[in-house]
Amino acid sequence: MVDRLVNSEANARRIATVENCFGANGQPLAIPGRVLVGEGVVTKMCRKKPKTRQFFLFNDILVYGNIVMDKKKYNKQHIIPLEEVKLENLEDDGILKNGWLIRTPTKSFAVYAATATEKTEWMAHINKCVEDLLKKTGKKPSLEHAAVWIPDAEASICMHCRKTQFTVLNRRHHCRKCGAVVCNPCSSKKFLLPAQSSKPLRVCLSCYDTLTKARANQDESTVSAKLNIPPSNQDSSGEDDSEDENDDGGKIGNLDKGLDNISIDEKPTFYGDTAEAPSDNSQQTPCSSDQPTSSDTCASNTCSDSVATCSDSAYDAGSCDTSTCDAGTSNE
Repeated sequence: MVDRLVNSEANARRIATVENCFGANGQPLAIPGRVLVGEGVVTKMCRKKPKTRQFFLFNDILVYGNIVMDKKKYNKQHIIPLEEVKLENLEDDGILKNGWLIRTPTKSFAVYAATATEKTEWMAHINKCVEDLLKKTGKKPSLEHAAVWIPDAEASICMHCRKTQFTVLNRRHHCRKCGAVVCNPCSSKKFLLPAQSSKPLRVCLSCYDTLTKARANQDESTVSAKLNIPPSNQDSSGEDDSEDENDDGGKIGNLDKGLDNISIDEKPTFYGDTAEAPSDNSQQTPCSSDQPTSSDTCASNTCSDSVATCSDSAYDAGSCDTSTCDAGTSNE
């Protein structure tokens, strides 16, 4: 799907445009062999509410960011290696439609497309890129993935003790192991989750007990040598529960807000699906037609641009030549 785009000038221009849109705060994206497969707007389920995000699918990474100015400026760039990605379908649930999960060892989240067709396109292209990349590198798919955080709006009380009512003072926290929304006393413990952080992270009491028992059943010296497990009460950079993207108020109960922000003209574009002019003029494309002819190809065997069709008069004559082929159109 993307082989013919690898060294094309069009691909290089697209990647340069994406880099410019993220500005100086974004990471460089142009490397040899990288192809921009597609781009578009999807709705990402963030901690407080759904928000539209610009996604860019490359043949080896998935990049997304906040939309500052549509098609001109983005920030908060996130880069996800595709070899770590696993997709899971989400059934439609009320206002939440056309969704799927993007799971990785470090972070997992739900996204929603504007239509069922766009969902199918996104999932098919991402899965194809993941499959091709794993085949190319010989690596195995990731078996362990981070939990998907349950949105704040779905929990008015602690999901562990079932007693604490969340208020301005009793704020919500998320267990990094199961993704549940819990109160501070029910998430006072921390545990090392190496795939997510080099320091212990906040977990609920249930997950802490499960993880502690699992660790106790192993040879502690071997585990310590491999994972360098520190004491569970060590200070952690994972203390902050805030979403890694800017929240704009985050009022609870607005799950539908943001889901209708994708307009019709913001349909995703997948470049591997359309024919493009070859970057090397010496490698030109044979003419073709949906109608049968007595000659399989033009007399010249080539057209000056992308796939071209031969004229009706050429079919009558049983052949065509450069005078009856026009780049991408038919002479009538």
